[in-house]
Parts: sequence; C-alpha cells; structure tokens
Amino acid sequence: MSALPASVGWTGDAVRIIDQRLLPGQLSVRDLATVDEVVDAIATLAVRGANVIGSAGALGFVLGVRAGLDADDTAARLIAARPTAVNLRVAVGLALDAYHAGRDPLGVALGLLTADDEQTRRIGELGRDELAGARVILTHCNTGRLATTGWGTALGVAYAIHESGRPLTVLATETRPLRQGARLTAWELAASGIDVELLVDSAAAAALGTGRVDAVIVGADRIAANGDTANKVGTRSLAVAAAREGVPFYVAATLNAIDPSTASGADIEIEERSADEVLDTPIEGVRVWNPAFDVTPAELITGIITEAGILRAPYSDSIAKAVQA
Repeated sequence: MSALPASVGWTGDAVRIIDQRLLPGQLSVRDLATVDEVVDAIATLAVRGANVIGSAGALGFVLGVRAGLDADDTAARLIAARPTAVNLRVAVGLALDAYHAGRDPLGVALGLLTADDEQTRRIGELGRDELAGARVILTHCNTGRLATTGWGTALGVAYAIHESGRPLTVLATETRPLRQGARLTAWELAASGIDVELLVDSAAAAALGTGRVDAVIVGADRIAANGDTANKVGTRSLAVAAAREGVPFYVAATLNAIDPSTASGADIEIEERSADEVLDTPIEGVRVWNPAFDVTPAELITGIITEAGILRAPYSDSIAKAVQA
C-alpha cells in the first residue's frame, strides 16, 4: 500500500488525482488541467473524500486564476460541485482569500496537503489510545488514504492500531449506492495487511447485535456547532443501532470539518444525487430519493476525534473551545 500514489497532488500545471470511480479494478492516475475538469471530477466522485476534495478544490482554484478566470466565480463553481462537505468550502475560501490579499494561492493549497497528512496521523494516534481495548471496529464509507493525503480520519485509527501491533479486524459496510466501502475501504485495508470483513449495509445492525463489535467509527463531511454530524447516508442508522446495543459511536474528522456557522444538523444542506445511481434501468412511475448524506444527532455520538483532541459532550462547549484555540 505504500506504493499507492497520492490521492491528490500538484504536477506544476495540473491537479493529479486517482480516479476513484475505477477502483479496485483499475488504478488510474489522471491529470486535471482545467477548472471544468476539476469540477466534473469532484461532482462525479472521480475524486472524493471530504479532505481530498478540499485540497483538489483549492488546487483547481489555482488553475482557474492562472487561466485568467474570475476568481470569485471560479471559487463559487468549485464550492457548488459538492455542497455538503464543508472542507471544500473552507479550502477554496482560503485560496480565494490569499488571492485577494495578493498572495499566491498555490502556497495555501500545497500547505493543505501537508497539514492533512500531519493532522490525520494525530487523529489516528488519539483514536488508537481512546480505543485501547478495541479488537473489532465497524466503519462506513471510505475515510482512509484515498480520502485524505495521510492515514485518514476514521481509518486513520485503524492504521494506527495496526502499526502498533495490536490485533484488529475492521468490519466495513459496502456503503450503497456507490459502494465506497466495498470498492475502496475493503480494498485499501486488505492491501495494507489489515484484517477486513465486508458487510452489506443491511447487516450492520445485526453485526452490532451479536456483541462482537467494540466500537463504530466514521468520518464526517460537516459537523455543526452543536455536534450534529453529516456523513455518508447510512451513518445515522449505525448510530441508532450502536446506541441500542451499547456500542460506543465515534466520529473522526479534522477540525476543518467543523462549521461553527451551522447551528445544528437541521441547517446542513444535504446533497441529493441522480436516480441513475440507484436504478440501472428507470422504472415508470417509480421515484427515487437518493440523498448522499444523513445527519447523526450529537446525542448519539460518544466522542469526536480531532487533531486537537477528543471532543465530548456538551459539544456546543467543546467544539467552541476547539475552533477558537
């Protein structure tokens, strides 16, 4: 797995990504030379993972201003590509601010890549210590090396445990409808030598009911000021089931996933995606609701693992202190 190319990078004149739509069957590296290509890659999930799309968006902004495009319009187009993940808005906003201040936005974008690596390693170490007795953890979607430029957030904890030599099994949900768990998480963990077992989404609650799961740990696309957390659809169901079975439920995310301007989960815009991702063939008279995310209420979350420490309830207080530090 150490030979895996970076999930996102900069060639000098293009944004280099792994096309995650083709995994695990094909490992394809693409160079995106225009803002249009970056926007399309983010919208179609060729590049995905909250942290990675933030970095890709900031680098895409660099392409836009270098091409002479209007800076504010370029930023708005990139942010609109995926509206739920606050990392994209934050990263592009930082690049835009640098541009308007007369500084090179490329330095900001490249700094995000380095910071993500350092921050996710810290998250992994803190999560490893928090879950000192865990031998089986359950996770949802993909939050590892493909979703960040480092170890990852939720999967960063798995990598830290594995590196320490402790025995670990990861139960990975397949994560419908695009199967990021089956295509990406299971492949990534197996390639890294971590014991992984793939579950269909509807089996996750049953697995929790067996008593074999020590903890659930997931990532986040946006965390509201009160701790409500938006993540890949299906996360809320896991949190409800974990609470029923007395299994701790953790969120792992870098601080830039926290949006203090969003008071609660009710204020988070939830991206809805095409029915084509659910139905291979349209069925006359059948409507499809295909939200990309759902919101887990803060009261179902045991702790939020960040690079600044583990935040605990009451989250309004711990989150405010973390983002002001």
